[in-house]
Amino acid sequence: MMQRARFAGAAAALALLVLPVQAQEPTQGLGRPAQAPARAAPAADPAFEAAKAAFEPLPEAERKGLQDALVWTGDYNSVITGTFGRRTYDALLSYQKRAGNSAPGFPDARMRAAILAAGDTARKAARFTVKPDPASGIVIGVPERPLAKRSPQAGGTRWQSGDGRVTLDTKSFAPEETTLDALFARITAPGADRKVTYKIKRPDFLVVTGETATGKSYIRYAAAPGGVRGFTIGYDKALGPDVDRLVIAIANSFVPFPETADAAPAEVAARPGATPGRPLPGPAVRALPPLIRAATNVGIGLIVAPGRVLTSSSALEACAAPRIAGVAARIVKVDAGRGLALLEAAGAKGRVAALAVRGSALAPGEALVVLGGDGGGGIAVSSGQSGGDRLSAPLQPGSSGAVVLDRNAALAGLVSRYPSAPRLVAGVAPPMSYPLVDGRVTLAFLTENGISPGAAMDRSGATLGAVASGAAGSVVGLTCP
Repeated sequence: MMQRARFAGAAAALALLVLPVQAQEPTQGLGRPAQAPARAAPAADPAFEAAKAAFEPLPEAERKGLQDALVWTGDYNSVITGTFGRRTYDALLSYQKRAGNSAPGFPDARMRAAILAAGDTARKAARFTVKPDPASGIVIGVPERPLAKRSPQAGGTRWQSGDGRVTLDTKSFAPEETTLDALFARITAPGADRKVTYKIKRPDFLVVTGETATGKSYIRYAAAPGGVRGFTIGYDKALGPDVDRLVIAIANSFVPFPETADAAPAEVAARPGATPGRPLPGPAVRALPPLIRAATNVGIGLIVAPGRVLTSSSALEACAAPRIAGVAARIVKVDAGRGLALLEAAGAKGRVAALAVRGSALAPGEALVVLGGDGGGGIAVSSGQSGGDRLSAPLQPGSSGAVVLDRNAALAGLVSRYPSAPRLVAGVAPPMSYPLVDGRVTLAFLTENGISPGAAMDRSGATLGAVASGAAGSVVGLTCP
């Protein structure tokens, strides 16, 4: 049995953007606030900065090798880039604590060698091999020990475990056969025995995860002029803790169109792992540019007046210079007691929210819609459920301050805090519980800062989904350089 996976680091989703924020002119909604004195944001974490300063001078092969090894130890579940961020930092701390280091900081050379060795051992135990799949045209990593059975299929290859409980399928389609839109519609269609737990689609790729009563699946496809190529992993739920780690490694290794891949980006994720100075085995395989952004996504904001954005105070705890949709923002007011903050960004584009504020407490089990982060700086619309003063929903990284609407499309509140190290599976977060700032509290905070609610827009006949999509034009992502 493979080592049980543990997911400790905050990770960027392997797929990005669900619903882009549309640039809109301000409309009716909430009035302009009075000026308030600025408040300085908290200082950066000195331990994190020291670790970053120690990590960045390391050779590129070692930096990527450490991230890859931490995937195999179960501590890291993001894209292998060799760049240092909170997810890498948390993964290093997680491994060291489990290894018995009572005062973990940035690992010394001996500890880094131990991490690389542990990853190499786990990778070799799975006999993980990254190579082209001629049948589909992709490059992908295959754990050949657990998936020992191999058979051809139309447009791809199938690898399967001996007992049939884990299956990896590759697949390619010519341009005239299908489109990414058609595939997305088919694999997200409602089914009596399958629930879609997460879905993302962009013009050039999609990711969908799902569950049945006994199984889990991870599907990824990419599109280019040459057609559509991708892979599907299906596995028994009981094997989740072990197979989840393999899913991350496979997703990191995936190169859908190696014939057009950029020669400049890093080698695919599964290859790093050699100790410094030792050459990597086999021919180099180049990957497409990593699907991440340079800035850190720290939260979500709601445009409540021209140039004014409401968010959670927790989104600013480690960010001295927040940006709103790429525009530098000024901190107008922070109320840590109520968990709210008001920002100013005169150049930020988006329309002023026209949302009524809910006037009563949420009932347990009440259905909700959430406009949160998608893990990559965009806005994702997801369903949720009330737990009184908490929300249960599959929110992705960057969702502090996520906007929560009730079934009448009224503002029920904001997500007050998103964990710095969420539990992610194959780059996406399953439903979890998050604390809420009640909508009535946000109303009081806005009123105290000179913002009075305006009339809500007429939504007669509109579905809640349509209202949420419209409200997304008033929701912006917050980043920190």
